[in-house]
Amino acid sequence: MSGHSKWHNIQAKKGKADAARGRIFTKIGREIAVAAKGNPNPDTNSKLADIIAKAKAANMPNDNIQRSIKRAAGELSGADYKELTYEGYGPAGSAVIITTLTDNNNRTAGDIRAIMGKHGGSMGNTGCVSYNFDTKGYIVIERTVELDEDTVTEYALDAGADDVVVSDDVYEIYTSPEAFSDVRKYFEEKNKELMAAAPKSR
Repeated sequence: MSGHSKWHNIQAKKGKADAARGRIFTKIGREIAVAAKGNPNPDTNSKLADIIAKAKAANMPNDNIQRSIKRAAGELSGADYKELTYEGYGPAGSAVIITTLTDNNNRTAGDIRAIMGKHGGSMGNTGCVSYNFDTKGYIVIERTVELDEDTVTEYALDAGADDVVVSDDVYEIYTSPEAFSDVRKYFEEKNKELMAAAPKSR
């Protein structure tokens, strides 16, 4: 029985991990589809190239990436997703910015309004809180023995990054939105595996 129980536990954990990975792939796939609209070529579409890099950092299969691009180009059928941003106030008046990918604007706005109201928040007008935030490019690289802080800092400066934050396990590199693609490419050309690469409000 103990062997069966161990197998069941492993199977349950794997199932949860697979489900979580599937949700991540679905979200990134929608981001790719939105970014690829109008120009499905990552060589000339820097936003698409950035999201593909994010997908690869999450170990998203290349087939999934290509399907999302083809869907945006109209070669495959699928929902037409748009990126929308909402602003508002959370508990105790905290500023909240929510970025969504949706195929139904009205439904999503209603859902966001209901969720915020349920948790003591409220929707606001465009611009009501965004002035409190800066949008930055955000790149995460694993901290290893071979990759010390001085080297990462030197690379970041050479590439045009704004800041490097060092923690126990990773280096967090912040850039301006304009420099994000160039900094990401710089680290990739140095053969440094990116754990994450995406825009981020800070």
